[in-house]
Amino acid sequence: MNPLLRLALRLLRLARFDMREDYERVRRLQRQLASLPPARYRSPSWDTVSDGEDGRRVPVRVFTPREQRREDLLLFFHGGGWVTGDIESYTPACATMADLTGCRVASVDYRLAPEHPFPAGLEDCYGTARRLLEDPARAGLGDPDRIVLVGDSAGGNLAAAVSLLLRERGHRTPSRQILLYPVMHWDHDPETSPFASVRSHGEDYRLTSTEVQDYMELYVSDPAMRRNRLVSPLMAEDLSGQPDTLLLTAELDLLCDEGEAYGRALAEAGNRVRTHRVEQALHGIITLPRFARPLRDVYEVIDEFLDEEPAARDAS
Repeated sequence: MNPLLRLALRLLRLARFDMREDYERVRRLQRQLASLPPARYRSPSWDTVSDGEDGRRVPVRVFTPREQRREDLLLFFHGGGWVTGDIESYTPACATMADLTGCRVASVDYRLAPEHPFPAGLEDCYGTARRLLEDPARAGLGDPDRIVLVGDSAGGNLAAAVSLLLRERGHRTPSRQILLYPVMHWDHDPETSPFASVRSHGEDYRLTSTEVQDYMELYVSDPAMRRNRLVSPLMAEDLSGQPDTLLLTAELDLLCDEGEAYGRALAEAGNRVRTHRVEQALHGIITLPRFARPLRDVYEVIDEFLDEEPAARDAS
């Protein structure tokens, strides 16, 4: 990495927020940054009903590409450590995703921790995915196989957990999922983590080990529960029957190794998986400006994946 960029990242690390105390400030800052310049995106929206006991409605914002080249709907779960991020702060990234893939993108505004800890956000994502897969006409689709789950970071974790839940509960599963530098394991302590990337990239770059551990504590307060497969999908004992998966990792991301380990575990369970590592890239690639080379690299791989025919699936 360029020495000046490495220095800038280290200075940024010194100015980091304490996520356990400052998450509300971070949320406000994210929304402010996303609104500069003012967004001009076509974004009709709808609500879906989650599977929560209270029957709450989950806001979903739909982004239409300038040129629609595919019929697929990308059902997107945003990142932010289950604590930050929302429809507003991810509007630029979702508009870019729609334009560069030629697909409509449906961004899910799931509940955030610590106000709504695990499994609240997962229930919102699961309920939204389940109902759209059962009734694709709600999204203007005739074929549920046109629905592709997509998530980045904590959103990638949620996408994987949703796919696990759908299969376990006997519902229709999506034909495809795209997991972008996802959180797949519960331990990000450099002294105890089984992954070398946590030790190599957990201090100097965009996302640190401390931040991930803080997010995890806010999302799941009980340390024992963090080993649950729906929090740490790498702990799942049965990964059979999962969607065709594109798993993208970033070389300089502390989550790199655990993401790739999940890809191997899916493949060993008999699933179709493509894993791609973006060289010299940091965590958070899809939030980069459109002209950034790593972002373009990611969407080239995503385009190739979307052009492939998904494996035949059980319609149950």
